[in-house]
Amino acid sequence: MRILLAEDIAKVAEHLRLGLTAEGYSVDVAADGDEALWLAEINPYDALLLDVMMPGKDGITVVRLLRRKGINTPVIFLAARAEVADRVRGLDAGGDDYLAKPFSISELCARLRAQLRRQRPNSTNLLRVADLELDTVAHTAARGGEPIELTRREYSLLEQLMSAAPNPVSKTAIIEHVWNDSFDAKTNVVNVYVNHLRRKINRPGAKPLVHTVRGHGFVVREE
Repeated sequence: MRILLAEDIAKVAEHLRLGLTAEGYSVDVAADGDEALWLAEINPYDALLLDVMMPGKDGITVVRLLRRKGINTPVIFLAARAEVADRVRGLDAGGDDYLAKPFSISELCARLRAQLRRQRPNSTNLLRVADLELDTVAHTAARGGEPIELTRREYSLLEQLMSAAPNPVSKTAIIEHVWNDSFDAKTNVVNVYVNHLRRKINRPGAKPLVHTVRGHGFVVREE
């Protein structure tokens, strides 16, 4: 999932960013409400995590403006105040959940997963291509029932490829999702990580599943 986190306290934002990244999320950070509104309008996020009290536009104003523009990305408010009236105000403004500070990363991730399930009611935690399986909750992979050890970035790359299967994913999209960065045509990092996946997934005696599609990028599919 690609997440937008809007938090004006730098230390808190970095703590949350690191925690979410460690759980496999791709995270963009906004320091105020105006930046959050701009990023949410131009990017297809899976969820928005918005501090209620921010410089510029507050989180509730940001959500109201997004909803008026027809942007229905799930929103979880992060707030120091958690009185009933505050929660009602946030939910009535168009928010989907309201989490009081302080909170644990594990609870935040659980709420993110809940929002994803609501958005995709027919989805499961398992992604499958042939005999390759990826558990998006446990963050584990297996082929033919045999576990595959993956690093965090390898997991994020495989998740992106399997989510898009049988369609290929470009290098640009991979860089933005896995490394949360702009694409540099000179970098070879995507090829390196795809080769890591090939060695782990395209096992001797099994059909190759990780392929290069010239001019388009990379794909996971049975051919």
